[in-house]
Amino acid sequence: MSQIPPSSPPSGAGRRIRPSGPTAFLVELSSLEAVLALHAELDSDPLPGQLEVVAAARTVMVRAATTTAARRLAAEISGMPVTERQPTDTGRVQIDVCYDGPDLDEVAELLGGSREAVIAAHCGQLWTAAFGGFAPGFSYCIGQHHSLDVPRRSTPRTAVPAGSVGLAGPFSAVYPRTSPGGWRLIGRTTAVLWDPDRESPALITAGSTVCYRAVRELVEVVTPPPSAQPATARGLQILATGPQCLVTDLGRPGHADLGVAESGAMDRGAARLANVLVGNPLTAPLIENLAGGLRVRALGDQIVAVTGALLPLTRESADRAKATNGPQQPRRGLRHETSIRLMDGEVLSLGAPRAGLRAYLAVRGGVDLPRVLGSAATDVMSQIGPAPLQRGRILPVAPSRRAVAPTPGTRPEPLPEGRACARVVLGPRDDWFTAEAVESLLSQRWRLAEDSNRIGLRLEGRPLQRARQGELASEATVAGSIQVTTAGTPVILMRDHPVTGGYPVIGVVLPADLDALAQLPPGATIGLRPG
Repeated sequence: MSQIPPSSPPSGAGRRIRPSGPTAFLVELSSLEAVLALHAELDSDPLPGQLEVVAAARTVMVRAATTTAARRLAAEISGMPVTERQPTDTGRVQIDVCYDGPDLDEVAELLGGSREAVIAAHCGQLWTAAFGGFAPGFSYCIGQHHSLDVPRRSTPRTAVPAGSVGLAGPFSAVYPRTSPGGWRLIGRTTAVLWDPDRESPALITAGSTVCYRAVRELVEVVTPPPSAQPATARGLQILATGPQCLVTDLGRPGHADLGVAESGAMDRGAARLANVLVGNPLTAPLIENLAGGLRVRALGDQIVAVTGALLPLTRESADRAKATNGPQQPRRGLRHETSIRLMDGEVLSLGAPRAGLRAYLAVRGGVDLPRVLGSAATDVMSQIGPAPLQRGRILPVAPSRRAVAPTPGTRPEPLPEGRACARVVLGPRDDWFTAEAVESLLSQRWRLAEDSNRIGLRLEGRPLQRARQGELASEATVAGSIQVTTAGTPVILMRDHPVTGGYPVIGVVLPADLDALAQLPPGATIGLRPG
């Protein structure tokens, strides 16, 4: 596959191109001001083939529609004349903070002062929101001086509570949702950073001036519980979910600049095929089920199909389903990857997978739920989209339209068996690692850790050694990016990944191989090889 050639040394415009997979690249610039100027230019006047641009501390990521478009854009942008401009002031935001974070004393020790001095320095200056990223509502704010510069944690936390106030390098930010993160946590707030129902969903936007105020107690606004779900005459009733059950589709591309990941089905090929089998458009919402255990009752006659993980399927009659609490033996003719007719009241059950991890259940017409930024997919990190499905939930089904003809290329590759392998394009930050570390990445067998999920697959094996120490300024990532923590642990970012991050990306898994990775259970082993 033809790749984007890196530019070295930097071009005449003071920019360096760093490939980030086959269809994206980082433009490395000399200053934050240059970043904001290039981002504003590309955002206001997109180039042909440009899908989205994401600003960060020292880079702008450009994602293109194709590899050919990416190569052309990289060549054009490397020498594009840009006039630096000041960010627009979008107003002042006050954030009340209770300074009792778990890293406050450690931050004070790193800076050689007291916790009181850290609090005074954080509250005693104004912070300007330079750019968004990482998660919806997460804004990287830079202070008037650099008295609070501290490195990230050597290993990120798997879950940082919503409202946590953190420091990393010259930046301060608030975590809008519970998510992984490696920032030093010094306090917490109840401010609502992201609300899709607001006219402007993000409380802090680029150009906002932020003032932190120390308080002893926080006032929390309690959202009233949702009203009872209205009855529906046609749909699917959830009787059991298994470990995790989500509504998904092909995601919400094009919103990375707001901190919103593309998200969507982990195994795109299986999701497309399920929709094809019931005559839906490829983008119709459907159900993603993790490790089996899903049971649904048809409300009205339905046409469904199951793809992805290979698992036994059971259909119970309406009378039998009412008389029992569990699935029965499968009936003949109930097969994976074929359309199945469910009569009103019949129950379909998905057993434990024999191969693979995630199954997809499509229903003719598609699951009919409200869209957020054009998609009904659940993003588990950002908590955008429908809540994970629970027992008793009734999913409405849209009226079925004329069946859509199958599209070439919608059938996924066979599920990985035994020694799975994924192809990797090195960069954008492989030069942060020793030659031995790059060789180790591509030669050893990695084990998927138990805490792997839709956000990232954590790999267990021999740690990768850096050739360069210090902190990497936060920059944008794409699905498939292999971030390496300070401790040398690789993490393959998946569909619900943070939009930006501060750990160097040694390589990017080719998009064509992400579906296979989505079907690997914890404990499976995987090899990585040059793409």
